[in-house]
Amino acid sequence: MKLLTGNDLASGDVTWWTGSGWSRHIEEAVDVGAEGEAIARAEEGARRVNVPYVIDATATADGPRPAHIKDRIRALGPTVRPDLTLKPADPQAGHWVI
Repeated sequence: MKLLTGNDLASGDVTWWTGSGWSRHIEEAVDVGAEGEAIARAEEGARRVNVPYVIDATATADGPRPAHIKDRIRALGPTVRPDLTLKPADPQAGHWVI
């Protein structure tokens, strides 16, 4: 399985390709297969995402999970504070309180 990831240009948030746009939640990511590099070039050219790249992932019951630890941390958050991880079902996910 191949996923496409990058960073949102406006917020810098980690984003995942959903097949029709970008999401902060890896659970919404789709397998891009051999088309990943072409999608990355098109999306970067359209200025919708910064530095998109294709990664290896595994399908799990909880959704796709990146193969490499760096991308797992980007997808799921800190490894030492599980209470700080992204929770897709949380309506406040993505809303920062400062």
